[in-house]
Amino acid sequence: MRKNQFIALLYGWIVVLGFILIASVILAFFLSFTTFNEPTLTWVTLAIGLLALFLGGIVAGVKGKVRGWIIGGVIGLGFTLFIFLVQYLGYQQMFSLEQLLHHIGYIIAALFGGVIGVNTAGPASE
Repeated sequence: MRKNQFIALLYGWIVVLGFILIASVILAFFLSFTTFNEPTLTWVTLAIGLLALFLGGIVAGVKGKVRGWIIGGVIGLGFTLFIFLVQYLGYQQMFSLEQLLHHIGYIIAALFGGVIGVNTAGPASE
């Protein structure tokens, strides 16, 4: 059972990081070749992050089949921890209040994704 949940977490994190990587490349092209401005970029990146964590939570919930809110929460917390470590160790900066609010939203989105994923998956096999 625990191995199945760990594999579900790995799938969820892979989906989150893959989605964000692809979206980052697309946004880079938009910034290079269009008149995409910074205020718009802030809202677009927030929406992409929420969608990525929601989808990662769904994938983890479908794979885990039980305790979707825990699996989704761990997906969100793991992502937040990863971003915090990169920012703190790489740039020596703590989260700002705005970033903290964004990451709370990311955790909630992943949590809801996990709940929806578990409820769309078939029954858990014990």
